[in-house]
Amino acid sequence: MAKPQVISYDFGRHNADIDTATAKLIKGDTWKRQRIIVVIPADKLMPSRVSLALWNLIFPPNNGVCKLLCEGMEVGHAYSNAIENILDHPELSKWEWVLTVEHDNIPPPDGVINLIESMQEHKELSAISGLYWCKGEGGCAHIWGDLNDPIPNFRPQVPKLEQVHECVGLSMGFTLWRLKMFHDKRLPKPLFQTKVSAVEGVGTQDLMFWREARKYGYRCGVDTRVKVGHLDIETGFCW
Repeated sequence: MAKPQVISYDFGRHNADIDTATAKLIKGDTWKRQRIIVVIPADKLMPSRVSLALWNLIFPPNNGVCKLLCEGMEVGHAYSNAIENILDHPELSKWEWVLTVEHDNIPPPDGVINLIESMQEHKELSAISGLYWCKGEGGCAHIWGDLNDPIPNFRPQVPKLEQVHECVGLSMGFTLWRLKMFHDKRLPKPLFQTKVSAVEGVGTQDLMFWREARKYGYRCGVDTRVKVGHLDIETGFCW
């Protein structure tokens, strides 16, 4: 039941503090074109809890969102093929963002909005991911590489909380990329390659990509405000 009260005009909370409301729009750049292509590699069925999280993601209002599902491919092939298809498309190739999401990651509803805000604040970065952890007790954060070490490395780092933590390489479970970086023809193809070789070493497709991308000045970081669950599909436990 409504609270008994005498009501005159109410012009709204945002109008009551329009400077703060306007500053928030400018900070997040939500008034600009923020078109996003979502790429989801899913060799197996997606758990219902992950599907629920993806349904609840908030995207910039009145902007384009195109969702691509990559089935039946090794994860590196899935990402490489998806990006090539995007670059070959006359319309999608002009969009602003690619969001990579994996079938065992549970992002928060405002994760996309916060990643865009961080990307606008950090023009020097070409990709920013949410914070998630390796599965299992003692799992480390997916923040790869100490920038202060002169020797290139992908050692897991301790998160710097509630900020963008720049690092050497990113995982791809919930990561926002500037699409324009993939137009750079200097990047070797296929873009994402899982390596198992006595000559080239062993590495996952994500860190192998960053090993090459950093040669051309591309940088990345993790937004530790964006807390992402990592679902163990076999046990149902979320790390």
